[in-house]
Amino acid sequence: MQPLEGFSARLLINPYICSMSEKAIVMSGIRPTGFLHLGNYFGAMRNYVKLQEEYTCFFMVADLHALTTHPDTRELKENVHRVLAENIASGIDPEKAALYCQSHIKETAELYLYLNMLAYLGELEKTTTFKDKARLQPDNINAGLLTYPVLQAADIILHRATWVPVGKDQEQHLEMSRNFVKRFNHRYGEVFPEPMAYNFGEDLVKVPSLDGAGKMSKSENQMATLYLADDDEMIRKKVMKAKTDAGPTEPNTPKPDYIQNIFQLMSLVSKPDAIQFYEEAYVKCQIRYGDMKKQLAEDMVSFISPIREKAEAIRNDKKYLTQVMEAGADKARESARATMEKVRQAMGLVY
Repeated sequence: MQPLEGFSARLLINPYICSMSEKAIVMSGIRPTGFLHLGNYFGAMRNYVKLQEEYTCFFMVADLHALTTHPDTRELKENVHRVLAENIASGIDPEKAALYCQSHIKETAELYLYLNMLAYLGELEKTTTFKDKARLQPDNINAGLLTYPVLQAADIILHRATWVPVGKDQEQHLEMSRNFVKRFNHRYGEVFPEPMAYNFGEDLVKVPSLDGAGKMSKSENQMATLYLADDDEMIRKKVMKAKTDAGPTEPNTPKPDYIQNIFQLMSLVSKPDAIQFYEEAYVKCQIRYGDMKKQLAEDMVSFISPIREKAEAIRNDKKYLTQVMEAGADKARESARATMEKVRQAMGLVY
């Protein structure tokens, strides 16, 4: 689905959107675990900045979700502040989007409880993420981990969102959210729209790790991941360690994956003439990867350092962060309260 082309048609048939002038609702969240990295920026946040101009957006820091795998909360507050600061530094505008903390919206827990009555043990146990997490933490297979997709569904439909930007690893959870919506609507009456995946199309960028062994990660393979909090020397060190080889020996030799990865990273932050220079050098078998990585390293420093410095300034302004969270929570609560009134009425829980 190409969302921008398909959106007008969807408006005409979606009973939850009353007019062409009414903005559709987008909802997304990020857990405050690990550090945000270049992949988060180009794969998500850069697109969220565009979405906030066109849609009613709810962007959530998922601190409750974090508890399923990180029950120690001693660093949670600082992690929440860091994620908020990095989102704002990357272009999320708290004046345009509701930027809030999941635990500040108490209605989430109520809807989560009701949806659990519509979720079945067998389907929850079959989810890929549950099986993966249970294998990684066999001593902490808690009920929250099992019902993670239910809480995620509550986060989304609490705002009656119709669009959810998700990666491949979350598509199964979104499908489950639609199933819960169908069950609720069938049992109690039409209350919720079915949330659909927002496909960014050509704007969806997958950022490779520096070692060419997958994508950048918030918590794994840290020396192959460029974090938005990395200092300049760390950025240079990581880029210079990127995997290369002796270079092509014949003109027009296809690039190995790990070399293509370096060119792709350069395409994100370098000027077109610099990219063209190294493309031509590769074709002519004259490329010097050391020089190319130095160029990439400096371009990465120039790109990441302003975000890091702005995020640090925001993170150190606790008063401002508190104001952002309170303002975002106010917007989210207004939406949540309206939804829960409909839910209680539909379920007959108004005595």
